Amino acid sequence: MATASEISERILEAVMARKLEPGSRLGEQQLAMLFDCSRTIVREALTRLAARGIVTVSARRGWYVVEPGADEAREAFEARKVIETGLIRSTKTLDKPAAQRLRAHIARQKAAVKGSDVAMRSFLLGDFHVCLAECLGNSLLAETLRDFTARTTLIAMRYQSPEDAAQSCAEHVDIVAALEAGDSKRAEQLMAAHLSTWQRKLHVPDEDPLHKLRTALAPIQAKAQELHTRKRSTYLGEVL
Repeated sequence: MATASEISERILEAVMARKLEPGSRLGEQQLAMLFDCSRTIVREALTRLAARGIVTVSARRGWYVVEPGADEAREAFEARKVIETGLIRSTKTLDKPAAQRLRAHIARQKAAVKGSDVAMRSFLLGDFHVCLAECLGNSLLAETLRDFTARTTLIAMRYQSPEDAAQSCAEHVDIVAALEAGDSKRAEQLMAAHLSTWQRKLHVPDEDPLHKLRTALAPIQAKAQELHTRKRSTYLGEVL
């Protein structure tokens, strides 16, 4: 029987692997059957994730994965930039075990980029940032960063065109190389540029509340042209 912590972790991993899309419904009964536990435990797991901004609940829809908006997209990336560049700035040296762990993580990323497992590739590219925070010695911020990374993954799924995974992995390589060389200033600059690059790649539409209705009720081009021509012909007939 799974615990609430195990369930919440599995859901978070599924989000980071892009297996759960924004708006995906999470039924309590189905999850209880899947994890062989009570609905009380499932509800506890979902409540924890709601507090972390990963899922939400409504009386009509029940529990579902959050659907980030344009403002949340900008805020999530800005928060990540503050946390990650700040962690690097406060780092004096990267010890050998941490460097080895980061190199091993990058090796797995490279293998995933060359492979066909999109879920593993997506998870590793996002998890690198969590792993980096842990290697820089701040487990508390690593947990916070895990949540922000999951939320930016949801944002990417909703707004972003398929990202160049090889480019992202290469940028991770450069960041680790700078840290190993003891050049924290360059590593900080590389991290800021890396996050800014992927933030710019998001195609976040302006949030016009009437957009769908406006589009649906817009005149069809051919019909509009026909009406315009018909009105013009009638007017010319009257003049003549």
